[in-house]
Amino acid sequence: MPLRGLHYPGSYAELRAWFPDDEACIDFLDWLRWPTGPVCPKCGRTATTVGAGRVWRCGGCRKRVSRTAGTIFQDTRTPLTVWFAAAWYMTADPGGVSALTMQKLLGLGSYQTAWAMLHRYRTAMVRPGREVLNGRVEVDETFIGGEEPGPRGRGALGKTLVVIAVELREPRGYGRARMSIIPNAEAQTLRKFLIATVEPGSTVVTDGWSAYPKACRDWFDHEPHPVAGSGKQANELLPAVHRVATPAPAAYCSTACCSMPSSRHR
Repeated sequence: MPLRGLHYPGSYAELRAWFPDDEACIDFLDWLRWPTGPVCPKCGRTATTVGAGRVWRCGGCRKRVSRTAGTIFQDTRTPLTVWFAAAWYMTADPGGVSALTMQKLLGLGSYQTAWAMLHRYRTAMVRPGREVLNGRVEVDETFIGGEEPGPRGRGALGKTLVVIAVELREPRGYGRARMSIIPNAEAQTLRKFLIATVEPGSTVVTDGWSAYPKACRDWFDHEPHPVAGSGKQANELLPAVHRVATPAPAAYCSTACCSMPSSRHR
């Protein structure tokens, strides 16, 4: 197991001391990627360094080997010291850090740069081969974004559509959750998400949206709970996804079925 203060900095002061410049950062990356020495991706032989910078030279085929190729730092123009500082801020706060806060902390010129850095880190933090959800799994979509004028529900404009899946645990507990941005709520899109996220044979619990029966066909047991005619609110029928989608009880819930007028609840 990696040890604090030995394999990684134990404080922000140590971070600054360990990584005063980009060369120190890239040496650390070399150690993480190639603990026994850099290997040429073309011929498999040990590469040898030529001067300083982000390139190794293979001792066999003479191929130039980028020291950041295949990492989240590939082709970046942002100094690695800034990237490492971003990693520290991102992991030091249990509540996480927003792109706007990161921009201010690091003095970045644009919000887009901060957002892209966080996005790359979050992508890399997804555990490869992680287990899919199983058992009874509640699924629904939500729009990320506050209230705006115009259409509501699945036709809402200016918002990002996200599908959420949450394991249901007896007697009234919740297990793991998965979320993914989707372009639409059509059956083919939902089916692709379900196959990648939920174990075949599991029971998928949804609202009455007409795309789910086709999305679940042949792979999952489907347990629909239509809102219309039930006499219940959407958050009562699908409490797990609403718990994930709504940051606080007093906050505006933008889940797709909740953001529709009552006459269109499914």
